[in-house]
Amino acid sequence: MIEYQNIFTTVQVAAPDYEGVPVENTHDDRTGVLTHSYLMGKLGDAQIGPIYLGPLGVAALFTGTIAFLIIGLNMFASVNWDPIEFVRQLFWLALEPPGPQYGLSFPPLNDGGWWLIAGAFLTLSIMLWWWRTFALGNNYGMGNQMAWAFAAAIWLYLVLGFIRPVLMGSWSEAVPFGIFPHLDWTAAFSLRYGNLFYNPFHMWSIFFLYGSAVLFAMHGATILATSRYGADREIDQITDRGTAAERGALFWRWTMGFNASMESIHKWAWWFGVLTCVTGGIGIILTGTVVENWYLWGMKHGLVPSYPMIGEAVVDPLLTEGAQ
Repeated sequence: MIEYQNIFTTVQVAAPDYEGVPVENTHDDRTGVLTHSYLMGKLGDAQIGPIYLGPLGVAALFTGTIAFLIIGLNMFASVNWDPIEFVRQLFWLALEPPGPQYGLSFPPLNDGGWWLIAGAFLTLSIMLWWWRTFALGNNYGMGNQMAWAFAAAIWLYLVLGFIRPVLMGSWSEAVPFGIFPHLDWTAAFSLRYGNLFYNPFHMWSIFFLYGSAVLFAMHGATILATSRYGADREIDQITDRGTAAERGALFWRWTMGFNASMESIHKWAWWFGVLTCVTGGIGIILTGTVVENWYLWGMKHGLVPSYPMIGEAVVDPLLTEGAQ
């Protein structure tokens, strides 16, 4: 049974090419080469293809490509169209939102206008892909849990780039496009508003983030560990609990401290993953609109422990001279 003791798949099923269930309510067929890869089979599913995009998929890829090109070409222009510098500085390059002087107006292209256009195309692409996800779920007779999980991530994306900036009255509150600039924005955002660690919704978001990582990893590990007993046939184990489900549940309860069945673990994982984005979005949308300084808010509500006063007392930035 050594083939079941590895995280990589050592037993691969050699099966004929399978294009999947028919795509109903559409005139488009799946396209692309259908093949199998031994190396891909070591990590997951060995079959590659076929591909189905449909009108919504094509539209989503088209608008997403426009956004990608706008962002990339602006970054390229920022290094004087030097390909070597573009590659060298890629992680530090950014397409910044408009400055605070523009508020919610449309600024000149090079002062944030390109950021607005790229954001509009990217948002349209994401929305089209969500619609595609929802429509395909209905087409295949599935539930829409995937679409609503995707919607939770879209909620957080919209809070960061659209909803909160509109509430704050300025596009400058939004996140820049870029790798390190995005991380710099996150750090500066936390410092500006008194440390997000004291934001209770941020706490919940991190709890669900770490919790979902553990749940997903341990669920995959439990199924792999009991696959010799047929745990990979989870529906069978749900409706007719066998030794795989019994061993897995017992192992889970004694290691994690709470019960999870072949069915309930997926609900646990779904809720943890979704609530990561939902609570994170709530925490962000309250920052600067309702709470100006999370550290002072935490002191007021007994969340922050009292430390001995060293030096001057902490002053609310809004009470200082010149504050808006």
